[in-house]
Amino acid sequence: MTVITGHTNPAPRSAVVVNPAKIDDLDGLRQTVEDTLSKAGWPVPEWFETTEDDPGLGQTRAAVESGAEVVFVCGGDGTVMSAVSALAGTEVSMAVLPAGTGNLLAANLGLSTDLATGLAVALEGGLRRLDVGTLDGRHFVVMAGMGFDARMLDATSDTAKKHIGWPAYVLGAVKHLKDRPMRVTIRIDGGEPMRRRARTVLVANVGRLQGGLRLLSDAQPDDGVLDIAILTPNTLRTWVALGWGLIRRSERIPALEVFRGSRIEVISSRPQPRQLDGDLIETSDRLTVEVMPQALWLCVPEPAGHPDLSVDADAAADRLDRAR
Repeated sequence: MTVITGHTNPAPRSAVVVNPAKIDDLDGLRQTVEDTLSKAGWPVPEWFETTEDDPGLGQTRAAVESGAEVVFVCGGDGTVMSAVSALAGTEVSMAVLPAGTGNLLAANLGLSTDLATGLAVALEGGLRRLDVGTLDGRHFVVMAGMGFDARMLDATSDTAKKHIGWPAYVLGAVKHLKDRPMRVTIRIDGGEPMRRRARTVLVANVGRLQGGLRLLSDAQPDDGVLDIAILTPNTLRTWVALGWGLIRRSERIPALEVFRGSRIEVISSRPQPRQLDGDLIETSDRLTVEVMPQALWLCVPEPAGHPDLSVDADAAADRLDRAR
């Protein structure tokens, strides 16, 4: 594993890209962020609000053009995905301030919805170069998927997520356990095509799902390849066995095949729902993904080089409090 880590400027210029629709008290958020950064000696950040027409791409580009060295992204999965598209390939680092009803990158950082910890992680200055996946001109850092996973997201209401959190996804999943599988052809790095009757195909950079469940225990965010998970349960019993295997972190998990590659093409016999980093995108019969090795600087909990991005996240806020 090649790990490229670093530390931010002790008092960098920063900006906040925020989705106001995901924030109950925008003025309170602004006060908290500015007070915390000021106490740490950082300049007052510039603020950019997303809109329905632009969920974050233009605002993040504007933040970069304004001279920001760190961009705080505060919103759901769609906001984060838009920011990644703007920051990939630049020297500007991204810090995640979790908000919204679900945020896969925040879950993989161990941040949940804790604003204080998100700020503490950025202030500690740990940075890590992450691989970025590309799909149809868009970018992701967690995973892309076709089939059951996207159907589950579509069946999970924002209201349920707001009131009961990640278990709402379980309720969405139950609705589609008996859906008929996809007939897919999968080609990795131009190799021989593999044909499967799959429930879902996931192409992932990191392995943690909502609720902290690790689907891909060996996935590393900066190894220059993506991990491919093909889920093929065909009965309720097989679904239970697969889920139990993931919970127990078994070495061999029923109905789950895992591969790795830098270019992955999935072709289905019929159009399927798709998602990027937990955000639904248009249906299609194809999922073609490539990797951009180590294309994004991300603020991460220390120690920055650990294979699991979430390690030590819980202690970040405590360390910051002790340092004050």
